[in-house]
Amino acid sequence: MIRYQAKIYKDGKRFSVEFPDLPGCFSEGANHDDALKNARESLSLYLEEARDPQWRIPNPKSRAGKEYEWITPHEDVAIPLMIRQARIKHGLSQKELAQLLNVSFQQIQKLETPGKSNPTVKTLAAISKVLHETLEIKLVA
Repeated sequence: MIRYQAKIYKDGKRFSVEFPDLPGCFSEGANHDDALKNARESLSLYLEEARDPQWRIPNPKSRAGKEYEWITPHEDVAIPLMIRQARIKHGLSQKELAQLLNVSFQQIQKLETPGKSNPTVKTLAAISKVLHETLEIKLVA
């Protein structure tokens, strides 16, 4: 799963949020819960910049301290980026992955575009199979 650590700290009467791995990605909230909710929104918007296929997704670093919390972006941002990262990890171009899946190049582009991707479970299973990756789906209530 794609996730980044946010530094959340009290700043006067409000809570500020900074993502050390993502320059310019920050947020705030009236209380800790608002700050967490806004942090997820801010992270998702920041990572939507990955619509440009040349944009490199920064690697998250783990930090110690009680002010750091892991934040995951919205699913419509995280899933396409995970598909892209898995493809890149295996040294494949979008065209090569399309050929392995027997789909169009444009379909792969869409699958890897945050905000435009809406893969089915069947598609995710096919991608995991050709990339020899484990597909794990959890329903969390």
